[in-house]
Amino acid sequence: MALNLRQKQTECITRMLNLNQPVNSTGTANEEVYKILIYDKYCQNILSPLIHVKDLRKHGVTLYFLIDKDRKPVHDVPAVYFVQSNQSNIQRIVNDASHSLYDSFHLNFSSSIPRPLLEDLASGLLNSDSISRISKVHDQYLEFVTLEENLFSLAQKSSYVQLNDPSAGDREIEEIIEKIVSGLFCVLATLAVVPIIRCPRGGPAEMVASSLDQRLRDHLLSKNNLFSEGGNFASSFQRPILCIFDRTFDLSVGILHDFRYRPLVHDVLGLKLNRLSVPGEKGGTRSYELDSFDPFWVANGSLEFPEVAVEIETQLNKYKKDVDEVNRRTSGNEADEFDGQDLIGNTKHLMNAVNSLPELTERKQVIDKHTNIATVLLGEIKERSLDSYAKKEYDMMARGGIDRNELLSVLKGKGTKMDKLRFAIMYLISTESIPQSEVEMVEAALREFEVDTSAFQYVKKIKSLNVSFASANSASRSNIVDWAEKLYGQSISAVTAGVKNLLSSDRQLALTRTVEALMEGRPNPEIDSYVLYDPRAPKSSSAASHLKGPFKEAIVFMIGGGNYVEYGSLQELALRQQPVKHVIYGTTEILTGVEFVEQLGLLGQKMGLGSSSAPPTQ
Repeated sequence: MALNLRQKQTECITRMLNLNQPVNSTGTANEEVYKILIYDKYCQNILSPLIHVKDLRKHGVTLYFLIDKDRKPVHDVPAVYFVQSNQSNIQRIVNDASHSLYDSFHLNFSSSIPRPLLEDLASGLLNSDSISRISKVHDQYLEFVTLEENLFSLAQKSSYVQLNDPSAGDREIEEIIEKIVSGLFCVLATLAVVPIIRCPRGGPAEMVASSLDQRLRDHLLSKNNLFSEGGNFASSFQRPILCIFDRTFDLSVGILHDFRYRPLVHDVLGLKLNRLSVPGEKGGTRSYELDSFDPFWVANGSLEFPEVAVEIETQLNKYKKDVDEVNRRTSGNEADEFDGQDLIGNTKHLMNAVNSLPELTERKQVIDKHTNIATVLLGEIKERSLDSYAKKEYDMMARGGIDRNELLSVLKGKGTKMDKLRFAIMYLISTESIPQSEVEMVEAALREFEVDTSAFQYVKKIKSLNVSFASANSASRSNIVDWAEKLYGQSISAVTAGVKNLLSSDRQLALTRTVEALMEGRPNPEIDSYVLYDPRAPKSSSAASHLKGPFKEAIVFMIGGGNYVEYGSLQELALRQQPVKHVIYGTTEILTGVEFVEQLGLLGQKMGLGSSSAPPTQ
């Protein structure tokens, strides 16, 4: 059975909204109870892409509020709380219960509530003599945001900066790793699967994989086991593989300009939680939803922008043709002699026309929406020459460099400061050996446009470290690693990865190529060194060959920020397999190229690199 994360999470939320009672085939409880929903900002983001206001009404939710807003008492009505387990939320719940705001309290925490917080909750309720108002307390294991059937985010901000901050101590790093592990555990608990885990050696990926393996082992020993799938001897063909990477595996994908519809909409228009706003015709803004209920978005998200424009026109012409056909069939011909059969025929046509109106109206709304979005995108593309940036960056990656004059013409041509900075970093990443004079020329061109070069300097430092490490003999390598750890904190994986992944040489992303190899399970020098964990197997046992694949289903997780380029590439990989395979893509947070470069710039500033006098603007 294919893993459908969106469906599974929606089912869990539906059950929660129905006071954790079983729901019937229509998705509602057998006994309808009117209730109030209280959530915090994070849980609002979990609900937003999955549940609309009309769905809340269907489940008996009449009012909904943020937990930190002042609220008035509503008597004789139960309240469903859906919040993260933290100190401020616990205090607020105790305060609400002590003031008898609602008849009964159904507390749902987005992840497992730690024992100290549970004790604080219990003592607060006892001291205020309000414990009788608490009906139930549930750990929901829903602390992740599902954006599409095969796409999720843990919505953990700035994890790349936190994991690579030179001033971060061991304790801070452990806390971030634990937070990521907790989020991934929630995803696996919702899917009810215990995967085989693979990751590269060293760095955050192995830290997360090892910690998650231990967490799953501990949980499988407990009586209340969340994982209902087959026993220890389930073959790897029935279990998914979880591939964990961190962003330093391939920096370029987080930075480049892409010309496909979904990444372009995200990067240029700032798609957040499946919603975006574009300027309206009369000076205001128009908001749109782009999700799995939009057939055009689903069908054309991976196409290049010019193909999308053609498809919009095709759909519009088809719509006009269908409207003309309806008009032709329903308009009687007055010249013809009246005939009873005609009346029956015309009545049928009229009924068919009436029945087809909602579908035609919906199609027109979708066409209008994408016409407006494409018009705004086209304006940005022309103003910033985004097509040229995308083409030249991919050419650079394929050829391993760019002509000096061409490089200068791009840096001095159209585009925002951030476009130029991203292009300069892509040049740095994709060109193996660059003369110092050329680097200085690029820096001078950036300074001429008052671009903050901190991110450029940071990537330059990482690259020089890679080159030093690759060329050093074994005696001096340990010195470089020691120096790198002092300089970069936790980004030691950036050092040991080598330049290979940093330089994707073809249109297929390094990540996609590696995931394909891991799913096939054949011997492959690129992945033979990858660590393997099976949380169901005894720790002492050596990795059995059947644990290495092949796999029909994969969950790919990127630590430090993912993007729609990787997501699209992995979906294409799944669809071109015979038979079709299933790949879910997740990340700590989904970042635009601008947001990721800003994080690189922040790390550069923390290391005293570059200039911070002119912050980059979009």
